[in-house]
Amino acid sequence: MGIHRIGLVVPSSNVTVETEMPALLGQHADAQFSFHSSRMRMQAVSPEQLRAMNAQRERCILELGDAGVDAILYACLVALMSVGPGEHQRVEGLVAEQLATGGSEAAVRSSAGALIEALRAIGARRIVLVTPYLRPLAEQVVAYIEAEGIQVHDWRALEVADNAEVGCIPGERVMDAARSLDLQGVDALVISACVQMPSLPLVQAAEDEFGLPVLSAATAGAYSLLRALDLPVDIPGAGSLLRADAPAAARQ
Repeated sequence: MGIHRIGLVVPSSNVTVETEMPALLGQHADAQFSFHSSRMRMQAVSPEQLRAMNAQRERCILELGDAGVDAILYACLVALMSVGPGEHQRVEGLVAEQLATGGSEAAVRSSAGALIEALRAIGARRIVLVTPYLRPLAEQVVAYIEAEGIQVHDWRALEVADNAEVGCIPGERVMDAARSLDLQGVDALVISACVQMPSLPLVQAAEDEFGLPVLSAATAGAYSLLRALDLPVDIPGAGSLLRADAPAAARQ
């Protein structure tokens, strides 16, 4: 069984995705993975720092191309969604073009695109979500998702600007925010629209509590990477999204 090399482009102050992605994909029954990160400098989740961070993308892609990765995840959702509708498609295209120039055929995904892909995969047309962002950035995330044809019925912004602090938000605070949402007529809950806000212990528990599909930027990223690598999507204990290819009896 070969090892699939996953490249992660992450903000320098992020720690969560490099913990949660190996924890998720490490449970895959049929594949093994290694993880290789390149970092873009960013400490505060502000429009200015997000722009400066995105300008470092090409260096990161060069570094990951040198590692011979099989797939790359641009792991900062708000960095792309804050630019405006369609940005994930533009950036994924630019990264693929840059990789091809260097002779790499690595699959390219982004946290922003993965969330949209995952919501469409489960047929979600009306959702609720929890974000860690300051309200103006959260509004941009909501507008981005709605521009993709998915209605955001209700949402919460925890208004944490310091990105290191985002990685320490207690799960109970996230769950309290989720419990305050209006779930009437919604198809799915995005419990964490940010790969830095910890979500892994929450997804299955929230799905059990609320009785509807629950996903996060992390589980959506794992889903998208598995699809990109043409691997079965069957990871237990992290929500129904990641049981898409599980035998019907195992999904109960």
